[in-house]
Amino acid sequence: MPRKAAPSASQAAAKAANTEPVVRFETVGMRYGRAPEVLKDVRFTLSPGSFHFLTGPSGAGKSSLLKLIYLAAQPSRGRVELFGHDVQAVPRRDQPFLRRRIGVVFQEFRLLDHLTAFDNVALPLRIAGGKPAAYRDDVAELLSWVGLGKRQHAMPPALSGGEKQRLAIARAVVNRPELLIADEPTGNVDHEMGMRILKLFIELNRLGTTVLIASHDRDLVEASGMPVLKLNEGKLTRQRGSEAA
Repeated sequence: MPRKAAPSASQAAAKAANTEPVVRFETVGMRYGRAPEVLKDVRFTLSPGSFHFLTGPSGAGKSSLLKLIYLAAQPSRGRVELFGHDVQAVPRRDQPFLRRRIGVVFQEFRLLDHLTAFDNVALPLRIAGGKPAAYRDDVAELLSWVGLGKRQHAMPPALSGGEKQRLAIARAVVNRPELLIADEPTGNVDHEMGMRILKLFIELNRLGTTVLIASHDRDLVEASGMPVLKLNEGKLTRQRGSEAA
C-alpha cells in the first residue's frame, strides 16, 4: 500500500479515544414497496479496524444490506448509524461527506471505459478538487501496489477480469476510506487471483481500514479466518469463518 503520513500526537490520541462503531444496525427492517421484508430485525456493529465477511444464499438480502451502508437506500424501520450518525437524520446535502469516508468495490466494477486505468483511479481525487500534480505519484504508486503499474495507460476493455477487479479496488481506496465495502470481489476471477485480492484487503485492514466483504466464495472465507455475518431469509447471525459455509 502506498505510504501514509504518520498521524500527529493529537490525531493519534483522538483515534485511540474513538470507540464509536463505524456501522451500527438496530432492529433494521427493509422492504421494496409493498413486497415482504428482505431484511428482518437486523442487528450488528462493525468496530473501527475490524474485518468481516457477509455471506448467505442468493436473495438473502446481502446487496440490500450493503446499499444501506453506502447510503444507496434507506431502512423501512429501525436505525442505521454510520460513524455515529443516524443516516435518516443526515440532511441530503451532508450525505456526500459521509460517502467520502466509504470506499465501495462493486460486483460489476463500474469502471469508465473511455478513461485509462490511471484516470479511473484518479477520478475520485479529481472530483474532490485535487490537482494532477498533487496526486500523480500517489495514484501511480497505488496502481503498482495492486499489480497494475505497467497497465496504467490501458483502457478497461483491454484488461482481464482480475485486472479490472484490482483496478476497482484501487479506485475504492485512493481516498483512504475509513470503511471499505466489497460486493463479491472474487466472483469474476480464479482461485489464485481471489487469494491475491484477499491479501490486498487484509493489508488494507492492517493499515486501519474497516473491511466488509460480501461473498459466496467459501474458500475465501475459510482462508481468511475472519468473523462472518450470515444472512438467511433476511435474518442475520454471527459465525466464525470455518462455520460460514
